Amino acid sequence: MQNANNSELPEVKRLQEIMAKLRDRESGCPWDVQQTMESLTRYTIEEAYEVADAIAKGEPSDIRDELGDLLFQVVFYSRIAEEEGNFTFDDVAKSISDKMTRRHPHVFGDPSSEPSNEEDLTAQWDSIKAQEKALKQQALKQNLNATSNTKSDEPALPSLLDDVPVGMPALMYAQKLQKACAKVGFDWPEVAPVLDKVREEVEEIQQELDAETLNQQALEEEIGDALFAMVNLARHCKVDADTALRNASNKFAKRFKVVESLAYKLASDDLTIKNREPESDASPLANMTLDEMEALWQQAKFTTAKS
Repeated sequence: MQNANNSELPEVKRLQEIMAKLRDRESGCPWDVQQTMESLTRYTIEEAYEVADAIAKGEPSDIRDELGDLLFQVVFYSRIAEEEGNFTFDDVAKSISDKMTRRHPHVFGDPSSEPSNEEDLTAQWDSIKAQEKALKQQALKQNLNATSNTKSDEPALPSLLDDVPVGMPALMYAQKLQKACAKVGFDWPEVAPVLDKVREEVEEIQQELDAETLNQQALEEEIGDALFAMVNLARHCKVDADTALRNASNKFAKRFKVVESLAYKLASDDLTIKNREPESDASPLANMTLDEMEALWQQAKFTTAKS
C-alpha cells in the first residue's frame, strides 16, 4: 500500500487509502476496526446535521470540513462492504452516476424530451423511479422463485410506502408518507379541511388534558396526531415542515440569547435583583420572576424584529 501521506495521490484515492489503513486489523485503529455499518449510522446522521448547521451559519470553511466528514462516512461504509465482498466505493459512485444519468434523459439523452414545466419534470422523475422500482421488484421475485419452494417465502405485496425509510427524522418521515399517499389521490384537495383537522386534533389534546384521570399514553398519541396534521398543513401550504421548525427554533434561540444578555445587564444594575438570594450561578434568569423574564422577552422580540 502506498503511503497515506503521499500528497500526490488524487484526494479521493488518498482518502480511500487512509480508510484502508485505519481498518487494517494488524496495524489500524482499534476503534475503526470494530465499527460495523449498524454502529456507524448514528454518526452519519450526526454528520449530516453538522453539515446543515454549518450551512445555516454560512461559513464556507466549516461547510467544506463538515462535507468532508460526511464523505468520510461514505468511504467508511464502502470499505466495510468491500471487506465483506459486497461492493466498493467505485460501485457506489457508479450507482449514483448511472441513476442521475437515467433520471435526467432531457440532459444526458434527447434534449427534445425536456419537460416544459416543473410539474412535468416531477412527473418524469416519478415515472422513471416507478420503472426502476418495478424492475427491482421483478428481479427480487425471480430470485425468490429460483431459491424458494415454499409458499411462505412469497414476496409481500408492494406498497407505496416501501421506499419511505422508517429511520428518517420524524417530521421528514411524516412528510414523505403524506407525499407518497398523495400521488394516488389519498389526500385533501385543498387547505381548508386540513386546517380543520389540525383544530380537531388540538381539541382532542384538550379533551385528554381535561379528563378526570390523565392518560399519558393517550395524550402522547393525540399530540402525535396533531403534529402529523401540522406537517400535512405545511405540505399543503408548500412549506417544508422541518425547515419551518428549524427556522422557528433558530429564531427562539436568537431571542433567548438577547434575553440572557439583557438579564446580565439588569442583574448588575438592579439592586432588587442583585440582592436576592441566588437560585443559581448558571444564569441571572434563574433569579428573576416569570413576569420579569416575560418583560425581557418582549424587549428581545422588539430588538430582534428590527435587526
